[in-house]
Amino acid sequence: MPSFDITSEVDMVALKNAIDVAERAIVNRYDFKGTSAKVELNEKNELITLYGDSEFQLDQIKDLLFPALEKKEPDSSKRLDAQDVQKVSGNKVKQELKIKAGIDKDLAKRITVLIKDSKLKVQTAIQGDAVRVTGAKRDVLQETIALIRKSVTDFPLQYQNFRD
Repeated sequence: MPSFDITSEVDMVALKNAIDVAERAIVNRYDFKGTSAKVELNEKNELITLYGDSEFQLDQIKDLLFPALEKKEPDSSKRLDAQDVQKVSGNKVKQELKIKAGIDKDLAKRITVLIKDSKLKVQTAIQGDAVRVTGAKRDVLQETIALIRKSVTDFPLQYQNFRD
């Protein structure tokens, strides 16, 4: 029976490139000269850290970073979970952005309920951080993908491993 997997994986190469673009823009901007403004990526912990002199400057850094992320990978800024702004020595601040990879249980359940409520003749199974959809015909699976693309817009999803 035909099937496919709904996943959400981070393209780390595109993420690194976007951070490099934002870092170069920070270095070249006149209003950031002589400040502590910078962006760091911690691949191991899947964390982006923004440093600046004020919360306003952090917002300016985000205004540089998010379009660079969107250009490299659409909807990738929706995958970032912004933490609270922390005060660092003196008047400096930092903010961490956690990178969410995979589909969490709540989203997987939401996708499963959405598919079941649509009355499409497919079966869903939650497998770790992915959702497998199985159906009798390829057309029904393509309708399922269209339904999910239209309904779930708050998190980037990929449709992989299509088997016929």
